[in-house]
Amino acid sequence: ENFLAMLASGRDNALLRFSLGNEYLKQGDAVRAAEHLRRAVEHDPNYSAAWKLLGKALTDVEAWSEALAAYQQGIAVAEARGDKQAAKEMSVFAKRIEKQLG
Repeated sequence: ENFLAMLASGRDNALLRFSLGNEYLKQGDAVRAAEHLRRAVEHDPNYSAAWKLLGKALTDVEAWSEALAAYQQGIAVAEARGDKQAAKEMSVFAKRIEKQLG
């Protein structure tokens, strides 16, 4: 509720959208989570944690090709920033989706 109040007051930024997406995921609402996480990466395309969470939200709603694209973008961002752990984690998730898609 606090995050939504901040958003309503005009304080829209990547961190706020990431936080909203994370909270919606915790509540099991992956559709709403994905909406906010998409906005987070629009605000900051170099936010690797937001790409990772977006991939998870899209996986949860079985939007496989979109989830794969989010992970692939997140991997590129993480590698460019030297965030090897995040890139490694997203690579594992991306490979699982690739196997599922055949």
